[in-house]
Amino acid sequence: LTELRRFRMSMVFQHFGLFPHRKVIDNISFGLEIRGMDKKERKAKAMEVLEKVGLDGWADHYPRELSGGMQQRVGLARAMAVDPEILIFDEPFSALDPLIRREMQDELLKIQAEVRKTMIFITHDFLEAIKMGDHIAIMKDGVVVQIGTPEEIVANPVDDYVREFTEDVPRYKVLSVGKIMREASDAAGSSGGQRVNEDAKLDSLIDVAIATDGPLAVVDNQDKIIGEIDQAMILKAMDSRS
Repeated sequence: LTELRRFRMSMVFQHFGLFPHRKVIDNISFGLEIRGMDKKERKAKAMEVLEKVGLDGWADHYPRELSGGMQQRVGLARAMAVDPEILIFDEPFSALDPLIRREMQDELLKIQAEVRKTMIFITHDFLEAIKMGDHIAIMKDGVVVQIGTPEEIVANPVDDYVREFTEDVPRYKVLSVGKIMREASDAAGSSGGQRVNEDAKLDSLIDVAIATDGPLAVVDNQDKIIGEIDQAMILKAMDSRS
């Protein structure tokens, strides 16, 4: 278990977990130090990760000289420095104010797009889960009650507990056209009619639907008509009670 935690996984904590007596660069390189990496090599690696999280020029500062958001960036850099297979985030942004929290969420998504690591993100905020997760596992009393993509969970909650989690979700930003479409009619396939891709989110076609009489044709990535959608269907899908 020690080897697993030391070499294959790393963790980012809610309240940063930084050593106050160590400079930023030494906090980031701590995991590499534990592994036995020599000082020159671990400093070079730490500087590389420091730049990735946008803290150039802060290497020789102490945690107390940094804002909360900057301290969390150091915590993220420390976790990334050891190049783990799995990154675990234990409510990492819950202690930050809303603006900094959104910035950190966006920053992490950009980093994930680059490094492509398996990330396990623990949160009590379902909207945060939707933003951050490709798949979501909802737990109750230590038991997983539903696993699925954000869209699957919002569209088909398995019970009242999950339904309560999703009731405040802006469904039009989560649900795709393909999730609610019906079989295509002749009107949808008529020449010159509006077409929307099955993967488009509902919020991207509200204006089009309002300006269009009749159904919109839904197409796949080969531009083949596979269904249709209209104003009434969009409004119904946006209602959390539907």
